Amino acid sequence: MSGQRYTYFATCAPGVEPLLHREVRDLGLARSERQVGGVRFEGTMRDAWRANLWLRTAVRVLRRESRFDAVSESALDEGVGAVDWSAFVQPGGTLWVDAQTRESALDHSRYLQQRVKDTIVDQVRAADGTRPTVDREDADVRVHLHLFRDRATLSVDTSGASLHRRGWRRSQGRAPLAETLAAACVLHSGWDRRAPLIDPFCGTGTLLVEGAMIAAGMAPGLSRERFGFETWRGHDAAGWQRARDEAKAAVKIPRKLRLVGHDIVADRLEETQAHLDGLGFGDLALLEVADARSFAPRAGWNGTVVSNLPYGERVGDRVEELHGDFGTQLKALEGYRVALLTGSSRLAGLLRISRAERHRILNGGIECQLVTADL
Repeated sequence: MSGQRYTYFATCAPGVEPLLHREVRDLGLARSERQVGGVRFEGTMRDAWRANLWLRTAVRVLRRESRFDAVSESALDEGVGAVDWSAFVQPGGTLWVDAQTRESALDHSRYLQQRVKDTIVDQVRAADGTRPTVDREDADVRVHLHLFRDRATLSVDTSGASLHRRGWRRSQGRAPLAETLAAACVLHSGWDRRAPLIDPFCGTGTLLVEGAMIAAGMAPGLSRERFGFETWRGHDAAGWQRARDEAKAAVKIPRKLRLVGHDIVADRLEETQAHLDGLGFGDLALLEVADARSFAPRAGWNGTVVSNLPYGERVGDRVEELHGDFGTQLKALEGYRVALLTGSSRLAGLLRISRAERHRILNGGIECQLVTADL
């Protein structure tokens, strides 16, 4: 594989940028810079492999192909056409284009999407006689156009489907937390990866699974079926398999770790157990049907409580009462650490946790607060 270097941008949910930046630096990716909505870094295609395989809080890893002024349609066509799309699109392959525009003369994203797609299709058809087909859900090649003040950034998506799709989930539950945000909550918690990890509202176990993967040094993308770059022309399948094998060999499951999950619905706990079993963590689980309003884990554990507290449609009018009751239970947990994701600043205040830090995180368009504290 060529050692050519590229500029990449790993995207994440708003509020998660500091965590993602730390991950990028820990992975040794060069010239990293935290920006709004993600982290920029530089590297080879192998670095893109590593980013997709190992970054827990990233949503996508985009590779920049071109930047150019696009004040008119002809300028846009010229800029898109200057990229050699045969390096990505295979004969008979599928394609999808996303476009965003702001404060620019070309101000209709749907039209831009169509225009970029047509330019790529025309180039490929002229080169080999085939015509890529459009596939929004599972395209071989995904292209992103970002236009701001008439300056275009054209990127290809190395990830394909969103990186929150790890590949381990068998059931969704009613309102599952995205795996990338679950990892962010665990990383923000300050958990030492040895003390019990406890989720009193565990649902289908997303936080417990992500915590177990962190403790075991398991790459979050290891169970994933496919990444976007695997369908590109010239993909080094043998080299990529070696990278996956190395990640698999690095997994070390901490057998003394305890993953404690409570939920009032027995079916959710069965789904949690199935998820943990599928990754080899089943023996670490202590799961119990219980109401979080009477939450009282064992004395002396000094564990870490990480949870996505119910809000909105999941609990209806009882949301404030539930936060207040749960906050009261927490007062008995001296020596514990907590990281609690709540649906708003107001709900965070109802927990009444003293000396707490609050971190803003956008969860599916909802302005949430992650409350962290030592009790």
